[in-house]
Amino acid sequence: MDLNLENANKHHVYNLLIGLVAPRPIAWITSMNSEGQLNAAPFSAYNYVGIDPPVVAIGISNRPGPGIVPKDTANNIRSTGEFVINVVTEDCAEAMNLCAVDFPPEVSELDIVHLKTEPSLVVKVPRLCISPASLECRHITTMEIGRNHIVLGQVVAIHVKDEFVDTTGPYIRAEEMHAIGRMNGLGSYVKTRDAFLRIPRMNYAQWQKQHE
Repeated sequence: MDLNLENANKHHVYNLLIGLVAPRPIAWITSMNSEGQLNAAPFSAYNYVGIDPPVVAIGISNRPGPGIVPKDTANNIRSTGEFVINVVTEDCAEAMNLCAVDFPPEVSELDIVHLKTEPSLVVKVPRLCISPASLECRHITTMEIGRNHIVLGQVVAIHVKDEFVDTTGPYIRAEEMHAIGRMNGLGSYVKTRDAFLRIPRMNYAQWQKQHE
C-alpha cells in the first residue's frame, strides 16, 4: 500500500501511524489547574528528545468535535508550568486505563480511581504512589500545530523506587520494572516482561575487524 497524505482521510492516517510508531511509552501525566485541582491522564505520543538539558515531548490533541477545545492536561500545563510523568507498569495498567476515560473538567480522575499521591521533589504537582518512577517537569513551550498541542518539558527531578535502580550506573533495572507500552489503537498494549532483546552495539573499529 502506498498513501500520499496530502488529501488522506485523517482517521486512516491515525490508524496507520499508531500501528507503525510502536511500541510507544506512556506518559501518565499528573497536572494541576490554577485552583489546585489534580488531573491524571495518559498519553502515548511521548518520548525524551534531549539530554542537555533533559527534555521530553508529549503530543496532546484537542478534544474531539468542532472547535478548538484543549484537553485539561494541556490547559493545566500552560496554566501552572509544571507536570509529572508517571511510568506505567503492569501493576498500574488498569488504573492508568481508567484515567483515560473522558471525564468532565470538574471531575478528578484521582478521586474516581482512588489514586494516592505523594509530594514531588521539586515541582508542586504531586506524583502517583502507584507508579515506581516519575519525571518531574517544567513547561518549556507548547507548539500548536493543527489540532495538536506539542508540549516540551524540561525534566527537573527523577524519582525511582530503590529496588529498580542499579547503583553502579546508576541504571534502571528495566527487566524488573515491567513497563508497558501502547500498540495500535484503543486497548492495545505490549508487555516488556521476559521480552528484552540484546544486540551488542559496536564501534567502527570493531566493525572493521569483523570485515577483515
